[in-house]
Amino acid sequence: MTGATESTPAPVAARVPVVNAANALTALRLLLVPVFAASVIVSGMTHAGWQIIACLIFAVASATDLVDGWIARRFGLITAVGKVADPIADKALTGAALLLLSWYDRLPWWVTGLILARELGITALRFWVIRRGVIAASRGGKVKTALQILAIVWYLWPMPDGLAVVGPWIMGAAVVVTVVTGFDYIAQALRLRRARG
Repeated sequence: MTGATESTPAPVAARVPVVNAANALTALRLLLVPVFAASVIVSGMTHAGWQIIACLIFAVASATDLVDGWIARRFGLITAVGKVADPIADKALTGAALLLLSWYDRLPWWVTGLILARELGITALRFWVIRRGVIAASRGGKVKTALQILAIVWYLWPMPDGLAVVGPWIMGAAVVVTVVTGFDYIAQALRLRRARG
């Protein structure tokens, strides 16, 4: 029988290696951004074959965002590096797509400016309150991401005229959800600041 003064040592949390499957997919997404951009530029948004290639690259890169998050949560591979790199990769991919679509006159510049301002603003807001807590991604935020991806894919793919007209409606819905969820995140951040002092 052990003495009363003895204590059981606290379990040591296992260190998660920075080099893991989830972070590798995030790195892949970052590497695909210039490849995607080059494909769009080569297509000039007039060459159907290259447009399809660019669209597929964008779709694959976007899919890695879902997969890396699932892997990180499922296998306990969440790291500080991943928390920073993942949103950077997302913003880089979406930002490149929006800027290129506006450059080739497929998307109004005000739409690109509004979405990018919201994304950068919310990222800055997360860092502003990071010591007081984490602003978790809301269901609306996930809907916003899905609509943005769908709209960008719709614009990139060489759609026939009858289907091309649907793209602006999808992007319009994405813009509305983007703005609404942006205000929601601001409200969350302010509540968090007040609650934690």
